[in-house]
Amino acid sequence: MQWRGRRTSRNIEDRRGRRSVGKAGGVGGLGLVAVLVIGYFLGIDVSPLLQGGGGQPSQTVSQEITPQDQAAGEFVSVVLADTEEVWSEIFREQVGQPYNPATLVLFKGATQSPCGGANGASGPFYCPADKKAYLDTDFFVTLERRMGAGGDFAAAYVVAHEIAHHVQNELGILGQANQIRRTSSQEQSNAISVRIELQADCFSGIWARYAQARFNSLEQGDLQEAVNAAKQIGDDTLQRNAGRRPNPHTFTHGTSEQRQRWFARGYENPTIPSCDTFSAQQL
Repeated sequence: MQWRGRRTSRNIEDRRGRRSVGKAGGVGGLGLVAVLVIGYFLGIDVSPLLQGGGGQPSQTVSQEITPQDQAAGEFVSVVLADTEEVWSEIFREQVGQPYNPATLVLFKGATQSPCGGANGASGPFYCPADKKAYLDTDFFVTLERRMGAGGDFAAAYVVAHEIAHHVQNELGILGQANQIRRTSSQEQSNAISVRIELQADCFSGIWARYAQARFNSLEQGDLQEAVNAAKQIGDDTLQRNAGRRPNPHTFTHGTSEQRQRWFARGYENPTIPSCDTFSAQQL
């Protein structure tokens, strides 16, 4: 992906120079390692397990920003700027209203959000309460070394996917879907979550198509990197890698095949209606 020397976004909130810590009586030692692995591979926010109970209030400590951190931050900022330009164009052409961009929070280790504590174990996520996406760029290392999904465009796909949730929020889709989930059974809620996530994958495909047309930034193999990333973070693949038999009733993001296919669908047919997973009879 050609990204160096390109415009960066102003909508970056960089918290990596500081982090919140406390002496909570929670999980430690090998238990902590096990909890982190669960969070990484199953897509579960394990913040409550890490925070424990009855501990002292958290404190803010300074952290070193390494050259690798700096480069990752610059990369994310360029990708975020690309999403802003692309979705502004799409909203103008297909929605007929302006696009209000999200803020992307970069953190290192742990931080706080209105949707709960964020840490490396929780993975990247979008919080509709403050319209911010949260990302520890060390997740890119996890993506490559533990999940076998390396490459800069695989990392760009991760950013684009979280911003796609903001797009859903701006369109009113995310709020409606989450409202229904609150009054649904766990199995029904999981099924709705899958449709939310697959639509975000499809929107990521739309972004990739527009980004290529607008910036000519994709290089040979980039699309394959994104498709491979979608494969490696499918629910069935994650559960197998965690030593579990895939259980479709517990899926919250979709299978590897579904995630790959909906990303490709958005790229091949870059219109918002083509990504209507909620009306699809078969995902």
